[in-house]
Amino acid sequence: MPEILALLAAAVAAVLVFNRLGLGSVLGYLVAGALIGPAGFSLIHDPDNMRHIGEFGVVFLLFLIGVEINPKRLWVMRRMVLGLGGSQVVLTGLILTVVIQFTLPTTWPQSFIIGFGLALSSTAFGLQILADEKQLMAGWGRSSFAILLFQDLAVVPLIILIPILAAGGTNFSESMGLAVLESAAIFAAVLVGGRYAVNPLLTAIARSRSADAFVAAALLLVLGFAWALDQIGLSMAMGAFIAGVLLAESEYRHQVEADILPFRGLFLGLFFMSVGMTLDPSALSASWQIVLAGTAILLTVKTLLIIALTRLAGQSLAGAMKTGFLLSQAGEFGFVLFSLASDQGLLEQDLVNPLLSIIVLSMAATPIMVLIGRKLADQQADEGGLVPENEETEQTHPVLIAGFGRVGKTVASLLQTCNIPCIAIELDTEEVREGRRQGYEVFFGDAGRPDVLRAVGARHARLMVVTLDDPVRAERLVRTMIRLYPDVPIHARAHDWDAADRFEALGIAHSVPDMVESSLRLAAATLEAAGVNEDDRRAIFRELSDENFAKMRAREELSDQ
Repeated sequence: MPEILALLAAAVAAVLVFNRLGLGSVLGYLVAGALIGPAGFSLIHDPDNMRHIGEFGVVFLLFLIGVEINPKRLWVMRRMVLGLGGSQVVLTGLILTVVIQFTLPTTWPQSFIIGFGLALSSTAFGLQILADEKQLMAGWGRSSFAILLFQDLAVVPLIILIPILAAGGTNFSESMGLAVLESAAIFAAVLVGGRYAVNPLLTAIARSRSADAFVAAALLLVLGFAWALDQIGLSMAMGAFIAGVLLAESEYRHQVEADILPFRGLFLGLFFMSVGMTLDPSALSASWQIVLAGTAILLTVKTLLIIALTRLAGQSLAGAMKTGFLLSQAGEFGFVLFSLASDQGLLEQDLVNPLLSIIVLSMAATPIMVLIGRKLADQQADEGGLVPENEETEQTHPVLIAGFGRVGKTVASLLQTCNIPCIAIELDTEEVREGRRQGYEVFFGDAGRPDVLRAVGARHARLMVVTLDDPVRAERLVRTMIRLYPDVPIHARAHDWDAADRFEALGIAHSVPDMVESSLRLAAATLEAAGVNEDDRRAIFRELSDENFAKMRAREELSDQ
C-alpha cells in the first residue's frame, strides 16, 4: 500500500507542476519516478518490475491508435511505412554500427546489434506526445507514426538475429527466412480469425447489458491479440495495434475505446515513471563520459538523419524538424534486445550497463528535444520558410443522436435526406445492427458516459439530439453535455412538460414533450380525414409557433386541474 500511495501522490503532484510550467506530463512522470526510485527517496525498490507492468500502457496506447486508423487508411500509408520507416531503420542502424565499430572495442556483430538497437525510437514517448498535442493526424504526426510502426516490425528480425550472431553464424538467410515465413503464417491466421471472431464476441457480451462483462471483453480482446502476436516474435504493442485496426470499423469501437482509455493513462504513466526510476547517478558515474558522449551522438545522428529522410519523403522543413526531434531517442525495445544479447553471450554486462543508461538518458531528454524542435519549426515558419502543414481537423461536424429507437431513426432519416452527416449512439445491439444494415452510422455505447462522448467526437458536433426513452438517462446526458461541451446546442425529447421545463432550465436549445409530437400527428391525420386539402394542412402547421405551443400547454394544464 505505501508504494501505491507513493506512486499516485508523486504522479499527481509532478504532472500538475509540469503541466502548469508547460513542460508536459511525460517529463513530469520521469521526474516523479526519479524522485521516488532507488536513486531518490527509495520509496520504490524494483523499477524493472514496474517497467514490465507499465509496458501494458504501451499496449493500450497502440490499440487506441489502431482504432483511429481503419484498414483503408493503413493501406494508404503502406508506402510511407515501408519507404520512410524502412529507410530510417536501415540507414540509422548502419551509420550507428560504423560509428560504434570505430569508437568502441567491439566486434562487428556486437556493433551491428548495438547500432540497430539504438536506431529504434520510443513508441511510448512518441505516440504519447503526439496524442497529448493532438498531432497524430497532422502530416508530421503521420510521418512519425509510420516510422514507429516499421520500427516495431523491425524488432522481429533483430530478435531472430541475436542467437544466430551469438553462435557465430554467418549464413543465416535460410533460418531467418523460415522464421519470417512461420511468423507471417501465424500473423495471417490471427488476422483472419480475429476479423470473424471479434464482432460476434462483443455482440454476445453487449446483449447481456453487463457493463463489467463488456469491460472484461474489451481487455480480453486487447491483451489476447497482444499475447498472440508476442508468441510469434512480434511485439505485444503490435498485436494490440492490429486488434485496434480490426475494430476500427465496428459498431462497438467507441464503447471499447471508452473502456480501455483509463487503463492506458494509468499504465502509461507507470511506464514513464519506471523509466525515471532507473536513472541512477552512481551507475552513470562509472562510465559517465561514454554515456554522455553516446547520448549526444545518438540524439544528433538520429535527429539529422530523420529530418533529411522526411524531407526527401515530401515533408515540409518545419514538419521534418518536429519529426526528427520527436524520434531522436532510443526506445524501450532496446531494453529487450540488449538484455537478450547479454543472455546469449553476445554482449558483456559491462557493455550493456552503459547502453541501458544511454537509452534512459535519451528518453529523459525527449521532452526537451521536442520543445527545441517545436521552437525551431516555429522559427522556420516565421522566417518565411515552408509553412508547417495544417493539422487534419474534423470538418464534417455531424449531428449526434443519443438513442436510435423510433424517434432517433426518424431524425436520422430526415438528416440523411438533407445530406447532413449524423452519428447515433445506442445501447440496444439489435437496433445498432439494424441501423447499420440500413446504412446509418450507428455505434454501440452508453451516450451518458463522458468517455464515450469524447470517443465519438462530441466536441466537433454540430448539435446533439437526445431521443432516449429513459428520462433519468436523458437528463444525465444533458447535464454531461452541458458540463463538457457547453458550446454544442442540444435538442431533447422530453417525457412530459415537467421534463421539458427541467431541460430548458439547464439551458438546452429546444425540448419537445412526447405528448406534443403525438398530438400533432393525430391532429394532422384528423385534418386529412376531415377533408382539409394538403396545402391548407401545411399552412396550418407552418403557422404553429412557440405561442401556439404555449396555448396548447396551458389548455392541457387547465384540463388536468
